[in-house]
Amino acid sequence: MKHIPQISEAEYEVMKVIWKYAPISTNDITDKLLQTTSWNPRTIQTLIKRLSDKSAISYEKKGRMFVYTPIISQEEYRKHESSSFLKKFFNGHISDMVSAFVDSDELSADDIKELQDILNGKGTGRK
Repeated sequence: MKHIPQISEAEYEVMKVIWKYAPISTNDITDKLLQTTSWNPRTIQTLIKRLSDKSAISYEKKGRMFVYTPIISQEEYRKHESSSFLKKFFNGHISDMVSAFVDSDELSADDIKELQDILNGKGTGRK
């Protein structure tokens, strides 16, 4: 199984841009994140370096530019984090998690219907 690195919330925001637009240059990552965050460009560059050091992304030098691609897919990361969340908070039992949401009135009637459809093989499987 591939090693999935621990990624901070800020690093995850960078990863979302890389997953969506890869291959993508440092400047393009920075431009996209400056539209949605108040981060300093140097902060973004630091986050990119951390992701590279963690082997979450790889880079290739093209001329004077660095171009990044993900090493781990968004789906791999999502599965890893979902599993970790379930283990940490619900002893690995998805039924305990769903019960917690139902008991706290976090699920609407539409949510429950969608879950029933997914369990019956008719769900959208949206991501």
